[in-house]
Amino acid sequence: MGLIGIAYAMGTTGQNAAQGAGGGLAAFVPLILMILIFYFLLIRPQQKRQKEHRQMLANLKKGDHVITQGGLHGTITGLTDSVVTLEIADGVRVKVQRGYIVGVVSPGKDKE
Repeated sequence: MGLIGIAYAMGTTGQNAAQGAGGGLAAFVPLILMILIFYFLLIRPQQKRQKEHRQMLANLKKGDHVITQGGLHGTITGLTDSVVTLEIADGVRVKVQRGYIVGVVSPGKDKE
């Protein structure tokens, strides 16, 4: 190995060491950006929907027309902390877990 080979080997080692120190931080930038994108596109909207759903469940009252996760439409006739009694037809009442209420609908949409 000649003088040029030794100089080349020494030069690349020094350059790689300098790149390694700054390259470590630069390698994490795409990872940090991906985490931020996931947070703003997936996690944050899901948390917002969960908060709205909890708020809707807390505001349920007798007489509200609701739809369940299974697709049943009914009118609330009774409420407890965890169970909602729905009247789905004249004289037909069913009990549903409060968490399975998907939303409150207007009475006009219930008949469609």
